[in-house]
Amino acid sequence: MKERATELKSTARRGSRSAKADGEADVLAKIAEMTDTDRVLAERIHAIVKEHAPGLAPKTWYGMPAYAKDGKVVCFFQSAQKFKSRYATLGFSDLAQLDEGAMWATSYALTELTDAAETRIAALIAQAAGRP
Repeated sequence: MKERATELKSTARRGSRSAKADGEADVLAKIAEMTDTDRVLAERIHAIVKEHAPGLAPKTWYGMPAYAKDGKVVCFFQSAQKFKSRYATLGFSDLAQLDEGAMWATSYALTELTDAAETRIAALIAQAAGRP
């Protein structure tokens, strides 16, 4: 919660002019702080988002790399280390519109990124960003 409060203060000071560039720097700094395994996953997720959903703006959210549309978080990465979990997580907010029938996943455990996993993640992120 302290990290979120700091993020909100920082965003208010910066204004909207440089938010995307500053957001990217903040995300890259958070990724650099991660352990090797989490860092590799987060760097790849960051690259996938930039390639398949360039309209999403990088920002930190509760101290995690996140990507927003119109200022609202659409997807985020949680490191295993920060949450003392056995796996990292790629999560999506309700704005992602990943709706599929009466039930669908909103977060995915990540232990490694295979070609198949990267393809699926790229499709999910593009859908979340509103791209066909």
